[in-house]
Amino acid sequence: MEGNTGGPELGSVVVGIDGSESAEQAAFWGAAEAVRRDVPLHLIYAADTEGRALYISAQSIERVRQAGRALLDSTAAAVQERHPEVRVTAELGRGAPVPSLHRAAGIRGTVVIGNRGLGGFGSLMLGSVGLKLAAAATTPVVIVREADDKSETGNVLAGIRDEHDLDVARYAAREAGLRKASLRLVHVWNVLQSVGNVVTMLDDVDEIAGRHVHRLMAVSDLIRDEFPDLTVQADAEKSVSPAGVLVQASNHADLLVVGGRRSPGYIGPTLGRVTHSLIHHAHCPVQLIPRHEATHGGDE
Repeated sequence: MEGNTGGPELGSVVVGIDGSESAEQAAFWGAAEAVRRDVPLHLIYAADTEGRALYISAQSIERVRQAGRALLDSTAAAVQERHPEVRVTAELGRGAPVPSLHRAAGIRGTVVIGNRGLGGFGSLMLGSVGLKLAAAATTPVVIVREADDKSETGNVLAGIRDEHDLDVARYAAREAGLRKASLRLVHVWNVLQSVGNVVTMLDDVDEIAGRHVHRLMAVSDLIRDEFPDLTVQADAEKSVSPAGVLVQASNHADLLVVGGRRSPGYIGPTLGRVTHSLIHHAHCPVQLIPRHEATHGGDE
C-alpha cells in the first residue's frame, strides 16, 4: 500500500480443496484474495496416495487420482467463471493434506481452507486435520465459513493482545489496504484475570485499564505511522470473554486477523481456547498469523 514502510509481504494464495461446499467457498475467497494481491491462485487436492499405497490396490489409487484431477478441473473452471482475471494453477498432491499445504505455501504464502470439509480433509476445522494445519502453520492460514448473505462492510478487524502483536496488526493493515477498507484494532482485557477473583479498589481497576489502553495505543500509533493512508480505529474493551467480544465485532468485518497463539503445557502445537472459539464462531473469515516467540505465552 502506498505509504507503507513496515508491512509484511503478502505472498501466494494456496487453497486446499476436497469436494465440500466449504472448500469451494474457500476457493472463491482465495481467488478474490489472489486478485487483490496480484498473485496466482494455487489449488491443491491432497490425495494422500503415498500413505495409502501400502494397503490399497494400484487400481484404487488411480481412481483416487482421477477423482482428484476431475475435482481440480471443475473447481478451477468455477473459479475462472467467477473471477476470470485470476491466474489458476492446480496440483494433485500425493502426500497428506497438512504437509502438502504447508509445503505449497513456502515461507510467505497464505493457506486458505474451509471451516468444514469431507473426504481427504476429514471435516477440517471440526476434526483433527484442520486444527493441526492451523496450529502447526508457519505462514498465515485463513479459515473461510460457508457462504452467507452478508455484504461487504469495508472493515478489517484485528484482535490485539499486547505490543507483541504488532505483526498481527501489520498483516491486518496490509489486508485493509488491499481492500481499501478501514482497520479496527481491538484489545480485550479481563479485570478478573488482571487482579484475581476479588476486585479490591476502583482505583486499581482504573490503573489496570490505563495499562491496557497504553498497550493498544503503542501498537495503533506505530500502525498509523507505517500506514498513513489507512483509517485506524483502536478500542480497548473490558470483558470476561475476549472471544465473545471479537465474535460480535466480526459481524461488522470482512476479515478478522488474530495471532495463532499456541496454548502452553501441551505436547505438540495446539490452538488456544480463544483462537479455537473464533475459528468456529466468527461471522467472517479468520486469518491466523503465526507467532515466532521463544515462549508462547497465555492464550488470552
